[in-house]
Amino acid sequence: MSSLRLAAAHVAPVFLAARETTHKAVHLIEQASRNQANLVVFPESFISAFPVWSALRPPTENHDLFRRMAHESIDADGEEMQAVRATAKKCNVVVSIGFSERVRPGRATLFNSNMIISNRGDVLIHHRKLVPTFFEKLTWSPGDGHGLRVAETEWGKIGALICGENTNPLARYALMAQGEQVHISTWPAIWPTRVPSPSALGESNPQSGATATANYDNVAANRIRAAAHCFEAKCFGVLSAGVLGGDAIDIIASGSPYLRQVMEQSQRAATMFLDPTGAPISGFTMAEDATRQPTDFLQATEGILYADVSLEDCIEGKQYHDVVGGYQRMDIFDLNVNRTRQQPVRFTQVVNVETGGNSPPRNNTRSS
Repeated sequence: MSSLRLAAAHVAPVFLAARETTHKAVHLIEQASRNQANLVVFPESFISAFPVWSALRPPTENHDLFRRMAHESIDADGEEMQAVRATAKKCNVVVSIGFSERVRPGRATLFNSNMIISNRGDVLIHHRKLVPTFFEKLTWSPGDGHGLRVAETEWGKIGALICGENTNPLARYALMAQGEQVHISTWPAIWPTRVPSPSALGESNPQSGATATANYDNVAANRIRAAAHCFEAKCFGVLSAGVLGGDAIDIIASGSPYLRQVMEQSQRAATMFLDPTGAPISGFTMAEDATRQPTDFLQATEGILYADVSLEDCIEGKQYHDVVGGYQRMDIFDLNVNRTRQQPVRFTQVVNVETGGNSPPRNNTRSS
């Protein structure tokens, strides 16, 4: 099918509450389905938190939050993801959802993961972020190339990268080379790289060394990276950013008016759509009476942003630059991607051909 309706959920999790956040995701998938969405996208680490506290508080003050994060991260095949898969099947929609993944060999080893689920409830792609970015390294471990895949769906070829991975040209090229037509990029609600000085906030604060230097412009940076990918791949872009909820601010600030102000005044990320030239697409939200409200992006408040697109629009630009086809020199460049899922240990055992089992052979040597 060449036409599809995109739905990007610009929403906050129920902070550090996996079950409640999953219930919210199920409700939003059902809502988007009623509005005829074919693809529903959730932000980075939607289930059940983005660890922004690591950017704002010293590691020595974050043990309790990490413990809660470990408890409220989910197994890729656990009951929360089973509920999302069942809802995708029931609603006949493709779902992309970010989650903090817990693995069984080490229950405190976490991954920043994303899953693309088919409209039949099958897992099409299970991706772990290749490299946690900046302060994320205090929470998440590096992933692997297993998820560098493009999902073949009834509504086109869909791929996804998480946040800073959209800065990695080789990861992006790996998806382009598989014919990606819709590229999902997922982002946190805020991305503080600097905190304003107390004087800039009008507050006294004992933390010395704070600076009033301008913070990272994550709205522009996210759009630039996603637009570059859309232009190069000649694909549509879905930028799905999270929302920082009041419950998250309350817990992270933990009685600190200074940290509360920092989070409340941090620039909010934006959810939007891009066309195959990298230009913004005018989207819309849906009122309760099913009327469309034209909206180019969502930033300050929660909601679902929709856009109708035609995959036919991915063709024309490849006349000029098909960077994985006629505009590539495959005799010069050679990219190899290791898709092996990394494991903490690989066991091997030697079968005794004499006994057909694992027991040691008989000692046939006679003593003199």
